[in-house]
Amino acid sequence: MNLILLGAPGAGKGTLAAFLIEKMGVPSVSTGNILREAIANNTELGQKAKQFMDAGQLVPDQLVIDLLRDRIAQDDCKNGFILDGFPRTIPQAEALDTIANIDVALSLEVPDEVIEGRMTGRRVCLKCGATYHIKANPPKVEGVCDKCGDKLHIRKDDHPDVVQHRLATYHEQTEPLKDYYGKQGKVKSIDGTQGIQQTERFAVQALGL
Repeated sequence: MNLILLGAPGAGKGTLAAFLIEKMGVPSVSTGNILREAIANNTELGQKAKQFMDAGQLVPDQLVIDLLRDRIAQDDCKNGFILDGFPRTIPQAEALDTIANIDVALSLEVPDEVIEGRMTGRRVCLKCGATYHIKANPPKVEGVCDKCGDKLHIRKDDHPDVVQHRLATYHEQTEPLKDYYGKQGKVKSIDGTQGIQQTERFAVQALGL
């Protein structure tokens, strides 16, 4: 099964993807990882991508598609894959359709206000990497890491104004993918507000695993 996960930043796509990779026995195909690998290996496509990145420009969609085509042709993808971070726009989805058949677009539905609460409530320990949430998983002492006693911080991505900007970008550029794949009859929507285990159960049911 070739699967993409749709959902706003903070909806829980990464956590669900990790579960589905294990459950389905297929790899996660991350465009970010593919780009980093191609650059590290100094491949022809990697060299091209590096030129754009060094110039502070976005890597063109066609170059990403070329890298993706090479990646999904590898043996570990023969039984399917889960795409991570791609597509984000309608043109990217149209380009993707030229190299792969997506079976299901699994849409993780979480209202903006829930996402804002999740992300703005996150706290991280920069020293040991432990993560907390002021409501869902608070530290024993406010602002202090349970594990190493260091001060907890709010990541830049989790500041309210940044969260709102990321959500606005998602609604404008990426949410239209639900209509795009919906017209192909490939969208399955699940409730992502009921906790990790319930979300996993919903996904298993939706995908018939």
